[in-house]
Amino acid sequence: MKKENAYQPKVIKRLESMFPGCIIQKEDPEYIQGIPDLLILYKDRWATLETKKSKDEPHQPNQDYYVSMMNGMSFSRFIFPENEEQVLNDLFIFLNGGQNEI
Repeated sequence: MKKENAYQPKVIKRLESMFPGCIIQKEDPEYIQGIPDLLILYKDRWATLETKKSKDEPHQPNQDYYVSMMNGMSFSRFIFPENEEQVLNDLFIFLNGGQNEI
């Protein structure tokens, strides 16, 4: 079993703060290998995020495929401390239907 990513709980807390009432589901990597870690449901939209401890952490097989595929369907990104602000800003705009106001 993969060790729990210490970065992931921090991301979840930020998401819950940014998107009141959202549902965040941790996905099971044993069910579909490579599926992004987090599914975020908010209002009438959804997104997925694959959390990494750093930009240099290796990608597991199929992660690039699923992040790309799900980004074509909705919004999906790799998120790590080095790109966190940009990803969360883009996610905020997307989940609020293009509205950039908090």
